[in-house]
Amino acid sequence: MKLATIRTADGTRAVRLDGEVLVDLGYADLGELFAEADWRERAAASGATYPVAGADFAPVVPHPSKVVCVGHNYTNHIKEMGRDLPQFPTLFPKFAETLLGAGDDIVKPAETDALDWEVELAVVIGKRVRRADERQAADAIAGFTVMNDISARDWQFRTIEWTQGKIWEATTPVGPYVVTPDEVGGVRPALQVRTVVDGEVRQQDDTGTLLFDPVFLVRYISTVITLRPGDIIATGTPAGVGNAREPKVFLHPGDTVVTEISGLGACVNKVVEA
Repeated sequence: MKLATIRTADGTRAVRLDGEVLVDLGYADLGELFAEADWRERAAASGATYPVAGADFAPVVPHPSKVVCVGHNYTNHIKEMGRDLPQFPTLFPKFAETLLGAGDDIVKPAETDALDWEVELAVVIGKRVRRADERQAADAIAGFTVMNDISARDWQFRTIEWTQGKIWEATTPVGPYVVTPDEVGGVRPALQVRTVVDGEVRQQDDTGTLLFDPVFLVRYISTVITLRPGDIIATGTPAGVGNAREPKVFLHPGDTVVTEISGLGACVNKVVEA
């Protein structure tokens, strides 16, 4: 299934893609749907429909209890940043206020001149889990979506801790769909990821080359903290970020950035002035 949260005149609605229409599932958003123990059965329900064409996609889960991001998880990206392969995942948080819909504008903060792109496979949690074993971790994965972990590099590298460069409000597109594992080859999918800026390919890789795969990440993170339905894990970005180029290249108002993953769809976002 391909599931989404859309904005309507009456508020947000959780929907399922069915051909050329989106079927209302009776919940305000996917966070509410995933909180139901039998969400898979409920996601097959019938309801009112909306056309896919022109749909206004909200973040797939507008209000997750947490977004946990992973740095340095593709071999090529680690090498381009001049670092050794890590023994453990590098984790940092995002917050719900950072999230945008898949087609929303990215408003460039006036405080940065180093706005960078990062296409990422994101895991969406569908079951409460703590200290998960292999089976529990796999079962807790509701599906996958696309995230663009937009980063203010000048703020990120002000200190050795990255968070301040990663949590700018309303800068992180995520969506358009949460796609269940059965549609993408399971809980360890090998999918093509790509970033295109104004028609030029900037990143391209395969999620099958992740150092720490989705199941491992659910196990690892759930050892530290309870993962809840609707929580999001961003699995890291491949080589090709603007900060690693010579000369460095960043996003500017007027640019259109497309982050896409095969089988999941794409976030298409225009950068605009604050």
